Amino acid sequence: YEPVPQISVVGLAALAFSAWPIFREAFSSLVARRMTMELSMSIAIVAAAAIAEIFTALVVTLFVIVAEELEHLTVAKGRVAIRELVDFIPPEARVRREGAIRLLELSKVVPGDHVLVSPGEKVPVDGMVVDGHSYVDQSRLTGEAMPAEKKSGSTVFAGSINHMGALEIVVDKIGGDTSYGRIIQAVEAAEQTRAPVQKLADRLAGYLVYVALGAAVLTWLLTRDMRDTISVIIVAGACGIAAGTPLAILGGIGRAAKLGSIIKGGIHLETLGRVDTVVLDKTGTLTMGEPAVQRVDAAEGFDEKAVLRLAAAAEMHSEHPLARAVVAHAAHREITVPEPDRFHYTVARGITATVDGQTVLVGNRSLLAEHGIVAPKRAAGGASGSEILVASDGRYAGAIIVADTTRPEARAALAALHGLKIRTILLTGDMQSVGDQVGSELGIGSVEGDLLPEDKLKRIKALVAQGRVVAMVGDGVNDAPALSAASIGIAMGSGTDIAKESADVVLIGNDLSKLVETLRIAAKTRRIIWQNFAGTLAIDAIGIGLAAVSYTHLRAHETEA
Repeated sequence: YEPVPQISVVGLAALAFSAWPIFREAFSSLVARRMTMELSMSIAIVAAAAIAEIFTALVVTLFVIVAEELEHLTVAKGRVAIRELVDFIPPEARVRREGAIRLLELSKVVPGDHVLVSPGEKVPVDGMVVDGHSYVDQSRLTGEAMPAEKKSGSTVFAGSINHMGALEIVVDKIGGDTSYGRIIQAVEAAEQTRAPVQKLADRLAGYLVYVALGAAVLTWLLTRDMRDTISVIIVAGACGIAAGTPLAILGGIGRAAKLGSIIKGGIHLETLGRVDTVVLDKTGTLTMGEPAVQRVDAAEGFDEKAVLRLAAAAEMHSEHPLARAVVAHAAHREITVPEPDRFHYTVARGITATVDGQTVLVGNRSLLAEHGIVAPKRAAGGASGSEILVASDGRYAGAIIVADTTRPEARAALAALHGLKIRTILLTGDMQSVGDQVGSELGIGSVEGDLLPEDKLKRIKALVAQGRVVAMVGDGVNDAPALSAASIGIAMGSGTDIAKESADVVLIGNDLSKLVETLRIAAKTRRIIWQNFAGTLAIDAIGIGLAAVSYTHLRAHETEA
């Protein structure tokens, strides 16, 4: 005679309350014909309750709840930066209508209107310059670090920042039809259409459902004991997966965070462990994202320091990015730079200044030609970048080459990626020639330049469609759609808010070597999860074996008696 087990009403109520979310998720999985951890654990919980092991059922429930909470601790926050992206475009524009200039809401601006943009203002529309000459920062759209020259006939894009002269633009597109608007739409669409990725723990737990049921059948055949059979179902459930997998993932995420790599969820760590293709943006990702002096070519009769001193003095009060790069380089080399006595800036030409009684010209070839000064042709095959020519008192003094510089760790990081058998691709909005030079310098075999954000998005989608696990690494607004569409999006910590929000991983230190270490951590974590799964199967097998041996010994003892 075996006494009927007493069931605690309080315990049963607590179990029903705590396990209800698990049962609900398991039912949804069953309806969708998906095997998940919740389904496996629900079987174990019900089995434990069936033999009045309420405490055991509560412990199993606790495993699942803790696992889910551990996962929630690392889930990414909402994509709030999309709103910030929309707000970047000015809500109003100065429009020339009927001979008067009016400040209108952007929604009231129509194609064909003439919009005026002063220095320092953001361009609110897509259109063509009909009057004025300036340089604009359009890196948010194209990724180009260098300011783009805009004059009559040039195309300008909403979201660009006007640096120098005033521009008058005839409107072509506004709002969601602009290049900037299409980026916003692409980010939202990529977020909504990204294919769901099943968690590794769910797949493994699904396998264990079959193992548990098979083990239960085998135990019943050996023992004919329902309690032992149900006990095997509990033991062969997904407890090891439920507890071990989140802990392994949390450990991997924690270790990556110490390196300065923030992973926004366990599912992203799992995906990182399967990456076979890394696609990289150029500006701000492989390069520093800002112009810097690459080389100074001094003419006969001048030395490098003299050329830098004259150029930095003339450009001391200029806000042009190239001028700031020259001044910063002179300061880095500890060159004493005098104040200019006179300073005049000519749009699209350069600067004329008086420095220590000398008339100094700093600008392009047109500026020097206007003053009758002939500059030698630029050597073929030299460093790419913008050329700043310097002349003093009618004599050509030299040239300063300014360009974006590659990150110091980039070459070693790319070599390490190739050592991991990961394919690398460079996609950039910059010119093809500039992309080719960076690709050659860093050992990237596949390079595509002159790409708009929608072009990058198409390339990423094509790679994913080929079955590749693609990690996209970028930092700008123009990278946001591609970051969202990739298998895993990785943003540089110095990047724009929308890039960091669209990404699944953020490299806080902007160090590409950390990317390599993060991929290694992810691969190791994935191996640990599989080892945990194998260990769970081994323990289940031992448990079934012990049950069989125990039953055999018991029958032998009864026979002897």
